[in-house]
Amino acid sequence: MRVSRFPLFTTKETPADAEIVSHQLMLRAGMIQKVAAGLYNWLPLGLRVLRNVEAIVREEMNRTGAMEVLMPAVQPAELWQESGRWDQYGPLLLRIRDRHDRDFCFGPTHEEVITDLVRRELRSYKQLPLTYYQIQTKFRDETRPRFGVMRAREFVMKDAYSFHLSQASLQETYDAMRTAYSRVFERLGLDFRPVRADTGDIGGSVSEEFHVLADSGEDAIAACDGCDYAANTELAESRPPKPTQQQPAEAREALTPDIHTVAEQAELLGLNVDQIVKSVVVMADGEPAVLYVVGDDELNTVKAARALEAGDIRLAEPEEALNATGVPRGFIGPRGLPEGLRQVVDHRAAAAVNFSSGANRKDYHWVNLNWDRDMPLPPTADLRTVKAGEGCPNCDGTLSITRGIEVGHIFQLGTKYSESMGATVLDESGSDALMTMGCYGIGVSRVVAAAIEQNHDDNGIIWPAPLAPFKVALISINIHRSEAVAEKSGELYQQLLDAGLDPIWDDREARPGVKFADMELIGVPHRIVVSDRGIEAGTLEYRGRRDSENQNIPMEGALDFLRERIGPG
Repeated sequence: MRVSRFPLFTTKETPADAEIVSHQLMLRAGMIQKVAAGLYNWLPLGLRVLRNVEAIVREEMNRTGAMEVLMPAVQPAELWQESGRWDQYGPLLLRIRDRHDRDFCFGPTHEEVITDLVRRELRSYKQLPLTYYQIQTKFRDETRPRFGVMRAREFVMKDAYSFHLSQASLQETYDAMRTAYSRVFERLGLDFRPVRADTGDIGGSVSEEFHVLADSGEDAIAACDGCDYAANTELAESRPPKPTQQQPAEAREALTPDIHTVAEQAELLGLNVDQIVKSVVVMADGEPAVLYVVGDDELNTVKAARALEAGDIRLAEPEEALNATGVPRGFIGPRGLPEGLRQVVDHRAAAAVNFSSGANRKDYHWVNLNWDRDMPLPPTADLRTVKAGEGCPNCDGTLSITRGIEVGHIFQLGTKYSESMGATVLDESGSDALMTMGCYGIGVSRVVAAAIEQNHDDNGIIWPAPLAPFKVALISINIHRSEAVAEKSGELYQQLLDAGLDPIWDDREARPGVKFADMELIGVPHRIVVSDRGIEAGTLEYRGRRDSENQNIPMEGALDFLRERIGPG
């Protein structure tokens, strides 16, 4: 591709509303153009990268035996009402009404449509297992779309769905998809990690996320240095606490006026913060509950929702906490709470001995409380968010916390959708049997942004070779003044094309500095320069995008040199 014939819309200015590096560089490189909040045009340069991601994803999906389909982006409300998600999905679902006053939505995902497709087409267990996938546009009406295509309302996604007669068959496909996803991200040249995760709105019993590791990632990942354990901190398990040898002391009430924080409570009472058990009032599906965690721990609301078997959970407002307990927030404790109020204790808090907690009256706290002696121990669960430096739940290793950008998610859905939508086949005995399902997604457009977050410098993008819009930048110095440069550049450009090295030829009448800056900004992995001086010496100037210095290479061996640098594929 010649730059003189290619719409290269680069700019030096960083847009004011671009908060993260990938958004800034995608706009500056002319990859995308904002149409409205969370909606973007993919310009020619950006689309080339997007298509490179799609190609690798498609190859690996085909390799698993999955078959590609294309389902409608606009979906009838009836299917979502069958599954129960029409109301459950809430404002994220963009609802549409056609001229006949019928309800539709712009699909954020396709579980309902694929289940409807399969229940119409499949009749026998002999047709299973079966996996369909598509690469398609989705829409989720985000409250606050931001970070460019990282959290856009409209995005490109690969979603796959598998159907089985048994859990064993589902597990086999799930494992194959997990392997395929690892191959996808390895081939894309990304530093990634699969982690255990919450199933969220999609549902199901088991799920794993694939994260591209980057400091700007919105998700925190706990990973062990001694084994392959890794999990989103929403789900990461705490190592069970060791039993204490401390002897119970006599409980007493202490006057604690004007206490607002755990740190203030600990200082006033002469305790460490891990000797405090704090009471957190939450609203679980509209009903109050009190959860107990050690003072220096953070309540994990995802774990709390699981412990309470609640679909919706949030921290109670001060007035809600007061109405539920009769006590101002900050002085609530496990001894003497109203009967019937749900309570759950974190494992670490349950192991506490001689701890301090609220006395259920204003300005007072208990000291030296002990479970079972001073009040019954409520049900226990893992309620806390793990921290860096604590022990791995699977081995003797230590957990570290890194940041990640979720780019893929795989689920074992079970019969959530087949049961609600009546998706059955005849089994070996001729009886109707519910199909069990798996679901597997990759955020194709998000991968592009995540790759930039992981691969950039002060000069612009540094594409991993498989993602790059062009493999080689051919820069001609003073092409409009030198016939020799024009002729040699033309010959070399054709050779690069014939060799399949996907070049972009900067044949503009522009200063060398402008050309170099543009090619670095858009992230072309390899750059060669043709100049009068080089022609006289029989050399080309070469520089890899990650290199710190130029080097001169012989013209005669340039193609072999580039092939070796670029590698296979």
